[in-house]
Amino acid sequence: MWLVLSVTAVAGVDLSAQRNDKLLNRPYADMRWVHLGFSVGAYTETTALTNNGFVTDEGESWFIDQAAYSPGFCVNGLVDFRLNNYFNLRLSPGMYFGNRVLKFRDATSGNVEQQNLKSTYVVVPVDIKFSSLRNHNLRPYVTAGAMGAFDVGKQRNEQLKFDTANVFLTFGFGCDFYLPYFKFNPEIKFCIGFLDRLKHDRPDLADEPDKLKYTQSLSKATSQMVVLTFYFE
Repeated sequence: MWLVLSVTAVAGVDLSAQRNDKLLNRPYADMRWVHLGFSVGAYTETTALTNNGFVTDEGESWFIDQAAYSPGFCVNGLVDFRLNNYFNLRLSPGMYFGNRVLKFRDATSGNVEQQNLKSTYVVVPVDIKFSSLRNHNLRPYVTAGAMGAFDVGKQRNEQLKFDTANVFLTFGFGCDFYLPYFKFNPEIKFCIGFLDRLKHDRPDLADEPDKLKYTQSLSKATSQMVVLTFYFE
């Protein structure tokens, strides 16, 4: 009798384990040393402008800020390298398409002007991903890294002009959802640019010197982004 009960108990545990294994989608997905994927998403970019109170010879004092936050669209590839059970190195080159609106206000006359900034970024993010232990078909994670961005869109001789290249420090968080055929990862990332992107030297305005007053009214311009991304791995 004791032998029969023991065999029955072991068989029950084995069947239970098998049933639990069947509940796990893609149980070995995280064991590969490298895998590929792609992502789509949306982002907003803020241009932080430092006004310096410059006054022109005509007595104008222009103050400039970003008036609108239009969401942009982004698409990326993904190469993920497994470092160990908790850490991954992720490369996700892609493109960001967006638009911002800057407002120019003259404090003396009240005149208002604006400039549309259309951006087409080629980005190269490099992130370290730290994941928690997997809980059934969920696995939360955080990321930290850096992102190079290059604006390949054409810039006209408008009020302000910005450098092509920028560098962002990034951090974010997300969660891996293990589906039967792929992993789905929604992620929020915060990108903080630390380079002054404003072009202070404007030889292109030699024929329009009056436009130089807008550049002279700013000390620097930096960028920040918030990116909502959906990865498919």
